Amino acid sequence: MISESAHTAHNLSASDFLLILSLVLIVSKFFGEIAERFKQSAVLGELVAGVVLGAGALAIMPSSPADAGYQTFHLIAELAVVVLLFEIGLETKLKEILKVGPVSLLVALVGIVAPFALGFLCVYALAAYGIMGLGEESVFLIAVTAGATLTATSVGITARVLSDLRQLGSPEAKIVIGAAVIDDVVGLIILSLVSGLIETQNMSAAGGVSVSQIAIIAGKAFGFLFLAVVLGNLVVERVFSFVEKLRSRGAMIVAALSVAFLYAYAGQYFAEVAPIVGAFAAGLVIRKTHHFEEIESQLRNVSDFLVPVFFVAVGAQVDVGVLNPFSEGNSAVLMVALVLFVVAFIGKYASAFAAFGSGIRRNIVGIGMIPRGEVGLIFAQIGYNNGNGVFDSRFFSAIVLTVMLTTFVVPPLLQKGYGNPADEKGVES
Repeated sequence: MISESAHTAHNLSASDFLLILSLVLIVSKFFGEIAERFKQSAVLGELVAGVVLGAGALAIMPSSPADAGYQTFHLIAELAVVVLLFEIGLETKLKEILKVGPVSLLVALVGIVAPFALGFLCVYALAAYGIMGLGEESVFLIAVTAGATLTATSVGITARVLSDLRQLGSPEAKIVIGAAVIDDVVGLIILSLVSGLIETQNMSAAGGVSVSQIAIIAGKAFGFLFLAVVLGNLVVERVFSFVEKLRSRGAMIVAALSVAFLYAYAGQYFAEVAPIVGAFAAGLVIRKTHHFEEIESQLRNVSDFLVPVFFVAVGAQVDVGVLNPFSEGNSAVLMVALVLFVVAFIGKYASAFAAFGSGIRRNIVGIGMIPRGEVGLIFAQIGYNNGNGVFDSRFFSAIVLTVMLTTFVVPPLLQKGYGNPADEKGVES
């Protein structure tokens, strides 16, 4: 058993850490295998494994800042996402992404505006009916934060499912991944706005986010992506030509991961973009080198080890206690979660109608934009802030459940969308 003293001290011993990590890996592969036996993506099984191991069930996987080892596993999950996006970047041809660039941009914009507006209006409607005690004084900030939570697509989840289905090369995948990357950049701006609003608690108060600040953030984000790719193309090939001459084992994969981590760091430190954007850019650059196939092959083992930890960590955030409708107060939470889920689903699926072009299956694009995953949870955590934000614990639970539902429904829907050719007739444009 995991030692009680370690939990009391909010710190894990090495043996406890190894035990939890081994259980996370074993259980994630077990449920992933079950999912694949039922012709579903392994992602779905790994998410279920997170629910089983999380605080709502076995309470093995640390799922909140109060849990022992939470920061450790949180960092591992963050590392896993960086590796995953680096891998996706390696598998993505930049020229083909640029070909669908205008489409991805339009899909991203619709996928941001529609769910934000619907989420904002939904909270006001709930407040009008007095549901969950939403008051007039705080409803604006709650509405803004809830709407923001529904905006950003989790590229990691959709990309992993598309990879499992061997569809990363499809036009729909390129549009979705491109749109999701744009989502991350725009999400940074929204995150800054929401953080500023919550800190001041008043839009007109001093210290709010100005238009000039928004412009600076946007300029940094887009500037970083441009410079990362352009400068990377000039330098990275020479770096790997040098590494190729080294005799030490694993030099190539170590160099590749180092480049990815440096890109992730540079993006966050200099441009204030999410580390996954930098990692994705690193993958795009390294793909243009003549070493990328070797790197891609060696990276697969690293990815197979790390990435399941991320999906287990996402699943572990679910509090299964709120699923009991007979418990006092849960019916309102479940109703709000269901309403927000419908809003979140419709808002993102609407982005499919912005995907113009011949032969594009719009239903795939719409479904691929639905999951919020870790990005939505970050917004939710800011809104809650351990009880010091604009969300109370019940609304926070509803938001988290909504985010998780959007994550759970995507793998089977994408599987069905790609697996049923008959569906394509009515959605091609």
